[in-house]
Amino acid sequence: MAQWYELQQIDSKFLEQVHQLYDDSFPMEIRQYLAQWLEAQDWDHASNNVSLATILLHGLLSQLDDQYSRFALESNFLLQHNIRKSKRNLQDHFQEDPVQMAMIINNCLREESKILANAQLHTQNQVGSTQTTVMLDKQKELDKKVTDVKNRALEVEQDVKSLEDLQDEYDFKFKTVQSRENEHNCLAQNELKQEKIILRNMYFSVGVKRKAIVQQVAELLNAVEHTQKVLITEELVDWKRRQQIACIGGPPNACLDQLQNWFTYIATSLQQVRQQLKKLEELEQKLTYEHDPISNNKQALQDRTQSLFKQLIESSFVVERQPCMPTHPQRPLVLKTGVQFTVKLRLLVKLQELNYQLKVKALFDKDVNEKNTVKGFRKFNILGTNTKVMNMEESNNGSLAAEFRHLQLKEQKNAGSRTNEGPLIVTEELHSLSFETQLCQPGFTVDLETVSLPIVVISNVSQLPSGWASILWYNLLTSETKNLSFFLNPPAPTWSQLAEVIGWQFSSVTKRGLNTDQLSMLGEKLLGPNANNAEDLIPWTKFCKENLNEKTFPFWLWIEGILELIKKHLLCLWNDGCIVGFISKERERGLLKEKEPGTFLLRFSESSKEGAITFTWVERSQNAEPQFHSVEPYTKKELSAVTFPDIIRNYKVMAAENIPDNPLRYLYPNTPKDHAFGKYYSRPKETPEPMDVDGPKGTGYIKTELISVSEVHPSRLQNAEFLLPMSPDEYADLAQLVGPAEIDTVMSSYSS
Repeated sequence: MAQWYELQQIDSKFLEQVHQLYDDSFPMEIRQYLAQWLEAQDWDHASNNVSLATILLHGLLSQLDDQYSRFALESNFLLQHNIRKSKRNLQDHFQEDPVQMAMIINNCLREESKILANAQLHTQNQVGSTQTTVMLDKQKELDKKVTDVKNRALEVEQDVKSLEDLQDEYDFKFKTVQSRENEHNCLAQNELKQEKIILRNMYFSVGVKRKAIVQQVAELLNAVEHTQKVLITEELVDWKRRQQIACIGGPPNACLDQLQNWFTYIATSLQQVRQQLKKLEELEQKLTYEHDPISNNKQALQDRTQSLFKQLIESSFVVERQPCMPTHPQRPLVLKTGVQFTVKLRLLVKLQELNYQLKVKALFDKDVNEKNTVKGFRKFNILGTNTKVMNMEESNNGSLAAEFRHLQLKEQKNAGSRTNEGPLIVTEELHSLSFETQLCQPGFTVDLETVSLPIVVISNVSQLPSGWASILWYNLLTSETKNLSFFLNPPAPTWSQLAEVIGWQFSSVTKRGLNTDQLSMLGEKLLGPNANNAEDLIPWTKFCKENLNEKTFPFWLWIEGILELIKKHLLCLWNDGCIVGFISKERERGLLKEKEPGTFLLRFSESSKEGAITFTWVERSQNAEPQFHSVEPYTKKELSAVTFPDIIRNYKVMAAENIPDNPLRYLYPNTPKDHAFGKYYSRPKETPEPMDVDGPKGTGYIKTELISVSEVHPSRLQNAEFLLPMSPDEYADLAQLVGPAEIDTVMSSYSS
């Protein structure tokens, strides 16, 4: 339960990021109740294993039954109801697809870990960080301005109340004087004269106070306009840019809570001004005079207040969470036809009177027509419930929100099939998802609209890597939300810009990004060995469309294949830093040549589109010269049969007249092999399973395991220390079993 406990201690702005991870498909209350059990399960493995995912689903349902029983003992009917509802929802959603449940939970736990790490890093760097200090100073300054607006609005309210009291008193005295003017008593006449003097002074005070309040309201609106401009043109724009960066794997976006607080305070102040202007109008109706400041200024003040409020409300309607398929949480903005996706909206103005007042409608490619699209542009219908009412119960923090959870796209076949004549391929074709609603207030109506970041629509999951490349390119290079023709002439980033984004692809799905050496090697792959300059430009075609050097695939698909290989088969080794990964052969030999014989490093193959990993080790010749050997790369096919740690553990090199032996001793730079990989072996080393006459566990078979064997000519095995005598008959038997090969990987059966 350590992670869940630690998360509850972090700063509130990071906590909101945790809130955004959970929805009805996997509620936060289950995470809370079953924290310890959830953190103890291998959800990563279950994400790729139907059997394990099914077992964990049944285990989760059983845990919920136990929790229900505990609530029953406590007679807590509300929590009993909630836990029963959660169990029913889980069964409805995942009974037929337990792997999807495992993927969602695995993603939640992994994202929690990243949020926790970022929160801790933020705390560590908060002191002495220039950037953080500047940001905090900016926030403090804006806080000060918003607080000033709030205080001014309260002062106006108090002063209007004071004016109202003064005018009521004047009205009362005026009527009293009028009623006594017919009296002829001499004493009464003297008193009446004094009362008229007082009345005249009060009349003068009412005029002075009216003029002061009108001036006060005008100055308040000046302050609102200035603060609101900063909020809309700077803070909101910065947040939207941070959201773009977070969408493509960059640092998690700062939460919206602070921005919402500022927007709400300004909106509340404007609502107060509107109310006070109404009161001033009522006071004017009771008493007015020539050059009355209320009469002269009320319309201008009302119009300005209404205009500022409209502008604020229009800007406050945002896409809080961009469109994303739950099956691919780290690939937002790429949507597959026929697959449900989610998207969440928020109104940054949090006013109770707006709860359940805004009905939002989702529209696809609303502004797209024949005139502004390229040839062959596809059209889609949006299916599912495309209207939703915004409410404060939709979010965990009480903000006014609406989350669409069951939308999906279907291509319009009657619009004519797509041809290859158009200038853009499918994954370069950008689409938009827009949302409309209307706010009706007494005296005016505001039409609200917001739009998602551009979307790529695919019809086959094989198009996902190319679609994601388009999303990376767009959000790296522009902050626009409606430039759907971007790929007709896509700009080129510098290598330093692109290198950062490539690094994010690794750090966003693992716990380790790419270091300078690894990025340098990738730069050489794209630009050549003599052109790895940070300011060199990388064209879109070179990144994603043109084949890499003499290969049959482009650079990005090679990277994507390696990412998939890491996620599914090498995640722990990558996170532990065991894999050098990206390194040139020259650099590889430079690292190994001075090392002990048997030192090896792990790197990714440069010739496999699907992603593959190999290892290279060093030996010494009789004249002490270093000799390097590399094994044929392992792909997902081999790694699905045997884990990579087990391959390294059991790897054998075979030569005539010598028994097979494992040449791998030290993981670069000098870590003993078993120390580096021992915890990942499928069973502890040197612990043979008990056997009886009928074989292990009475199966009647001798226990075997898959190993990798490489056959080389004895002259290529320079290190005699590895070799022991082997009879010709023994060698012939083993060679027949393994089959002839050069220094290749051969999957074979070998008696343990």
